[in-house]
Amino acid sequence: MVRMTELVVADDLPACSIERSLQVLGERWTLLVLREIFAGRHRFAEIRGALDIAPNLLSARLKTLVAAGVLEARAYQEPGSRQRQSYHLTPAGRELKLVLGALQQWGDEHRPRTVGPSALRRSKEGRPVRVAFVGEDGVEIPTRDVAFVLNT
Repeated sequence: MVRMTELVVADDLPACSIERSLQVLGERWTLLVLREIFAGRHRFAEIRGALDIAPNLLSARLKTLVAAGVLEARAYQEPGSRQRQSYHLTPAGRELKLVLGALQQWGDEHRPRTVGPSALRRSKEGRPVRVAFVGEDGVEIPTRDVAFVLNT
């Protein structure tokens, strides 16, 4: 049996990297669970309370993210309670901040709220930041000038 956390190179995987990514991230709740973990909520009850998600859905999303190597489960136990799991981003999971930032940026621009955004993207120094395509030379490339070229 091959675990999803191992690098899998197989002919039965979809050729398209977007499709392969959606096999892990394609459920609406998955990205919202990741948003909460990025916000510092690591325990099942914290995530469930913030999202008001059914426990079986949250459990399924967390299992998928752990199996895919996006999250790691860590055991913890409070005095007098049974052992439970908390969920933490792996290096692959931390890289998804870019994806969430891009979705947030798109939503702020194309689906804005009248009261403004619920969160802002800022550098550690507090400067506004945006998600963009950047060439190897470090220069931003306008989205209209970026093409997805098939690698046949």
